[in-house]
Amino acid sequence: MSGATTQRVCFLLQLKPDRVEDYLQAHQEVWPEMLEALRAAGWGNYSLFLRPADGLVVGYLETDDFALAQQRMAQTEINAKWQAGMAQYFVGGSQADPDEQITPLAEYFHLA
Repeated sequence: MSGATTQRVCFLLQLKPDRVEDYLQAHQEVWPEMLEALRAAGWGNYSLFLRPADGLVVGYLETDDFALAQQRMAQTEINAKWQAGMAQYFVGGSQADPDEQITPLAEYFHLA
């Protein structure tokens, strides 16, 4: 990332409330190939937050071009495998992979 045009991206996803613990367990050891693919695709400073009471996931990342970063990830075999495994944890998971459900929130204030 160059930093000059860094986009801050925040998004929400919804876990099935009865699968929260399984989802957290699945993230205890994210595959090294998946981590490398995210970095190579331009996903930087990537964090996931959880509200356990109802399974709300808040994602945050920084990238030069989010649409391009998503496209690069979609082209990787490792992402297809990861998303297929993760879909079982999300509400609406059978309709689309979790990463296809990402709609960035509008940023309206930032204190640097």
